[in-house]
Amino acid sequence: MTLTVCTGGTVLVGIEPNGSPTLSTAIAFDGTVVAALGADAEALRDRADEVIDLGGGTIAPAPGDGHAHPVLGALEGIGPAVREAEDLAGILAAVAAWKAAHPDAEWIVGGSYDATFAPGGRFDARWLDQVTGDTPTVLRSWDYHTAWVNTAALRAAGITSSTPDPALGRILRREDGSPLGTLQEAAANDFLAHVAPAFTLAQRIDAVERATAEYAANGMTWVQDAWVEPADVEHYLAAASQGRLHARVNLALRADPASWPSQPAEFAGLRARVHELSQRLYGTARGGASRLSANTVKFFIDGVIENHTAALSSPYADRADDLGLPNWQTDELRDAVAAFEGRGFQLHLHAIGDAAVTAALDALEALRTSSPERSGRPIAHVIAHVAMLRPEDTRRFAELGVIANFEPYWAQCDAVMRDLTIPHIGHDREGWQYLIGSVHRSGATISFGSDWPVTTKDWRPALSTAITRHSHLEPQAEPWLPDERVTPATAYAAYTAGIARQAQVTDRGSLHVGMVADAVWLSANPLAVAPTEIPAIQVLGTWLAGARTH
Repeated sequence: MTLTVCTGGTVLVGIEPNGSPTLSTAIAFDGTVVAALGADAEALRDRADEVIDLGGGTIAPAPGDGHAHPVLGALEGIGPAVREAEDLAGILAAVAAWKAAHPDAEWIVGGSYDATFAPGGRFDARWLDQVTGDTPTVLRSWDYHTAWVNTAALRAAGITSSTPDPALGRILRREDGSPLGTLQEAAANDFLAHVAPAFTLAQRIDAVERATAEYAANGMTWVQDAWVEPADVEHYLAAASQGRLHARVNLALRADPASWPSQPAEFAGLRARVHELSQRLYGTARGGASRLSANTVKFFIDGVIENHTAALSSPYADRADDLGLPNWQTDELRDAVAAFEGRGFQLHLHAIGDAAVTAALDALEALRTSSPERSGRPIAHVIAHVAMLRPEDTRRFAELGVIANFEPYWAQCDAVMRDLTIPHIGHDREGWQYLIGSVHRSGATISFGSDWPVTTKDWRPALSTAITRHSHLEPQAEPWLPDERVTPATAYAAYTAGIARQAQVTDRGSLHVGMVADAVWLSANPLAVAPTEIPAIQVLGTWLAGARTH
């Protein structure tokens, strides 16, 4: 066991339930746990294996990411650099540059383009044809619910004017009925799963390592991979076996609306495989040291507002007959959540539109109504995103013990909000969005995530946004929906204590004595600097269960 003592700065021990931070002057890690604080930690200096001078910095509980897609994010680096593009011409230039550098490539696969670069997010295959020729090409939008393909890719998939929309998906079309080149929801996902070439196992293992190393460099120790297909478990098992996991990852296996009845048993088997490997690699005595679990099932209740597939309770403002594209029928959803919960899985429900959030809450409430004995179980289920929330549903998170997982970086009036979201839903529902402050004040647990690669995995600008409700790059900007701001302590607790509850653990989320030593060394205290300065704070070190990962 290694004894490490950190002095010479501030220790943010944790955020108490009343929202006040607990501070100390020193901390000692003994193996995997916090051994002492303050003067008691200072007293251990003489027999410590390592003494670290914090140089006026801060040791704090390590944040986590409550909703992300780490492998998808890392795999983006293999294809064209379209995310960096500043306009449509920039996307096409990035694709052309990649094709020139890879002249023998049979396909071009990349992500993530900015959907605001074309009116209504409608991208034409013929635009890509100009730079790709006959090389089949598929690019993912940053929402990961939409794909843009060229004519050669449409041909490879056999998509023509007569091809019907798949169940739970849309093929956008020109006025003459021919496919435009933009595919939404199942149309995009089916294309990527069955037509575009799959990444190799080696590429996916490398992606796991790159992603978790980047998380460690950001000071983070736990990540919820919020979309895992059964086949994806293999690259995680391989990465763990090869010692290439640098942060904990919990896998959320996707419930399929078309085949879910067979999945509870299948997923239980996959969970057992992950658990057995974790036991073998990490053992049971090293508290909190395990780096891989598969305790969660993901439900996509709906799509996203930006492509009109989020489920709304009344029609879109710019489409009078469109309520969105819900993925589950009410009875099927209730039966499915009951089946997976009955197997001991935590439920993680993607819900963007207000009708989707209501449906998710209704399904979780039905669990308690049908089986009251389940209400005392320690599983805390999660509704992720909660982008639109009817005010009358706010109180239900606390009443049902449901965690509201927000992506706080989205809680600003940026180009996406101005150009796509608000025009789609209308100004009368603008104030229903990202009600972080209201849900927190109701007494519910909130946790924070990134949805990377949709937006940055760096928690620092997102923390700033939760506090200010505007971009840190515009420090004088007016806050958007200012009543939904939260304090720095509340925001940091969502990344720490909130994440611990989401991870279903009681020994993480703070640095009190006896807790697992998940810690981050920062150049400044994020609770003490101006919110717009938080993104400039440096991460100087990261510990996962006492082991230095950065």
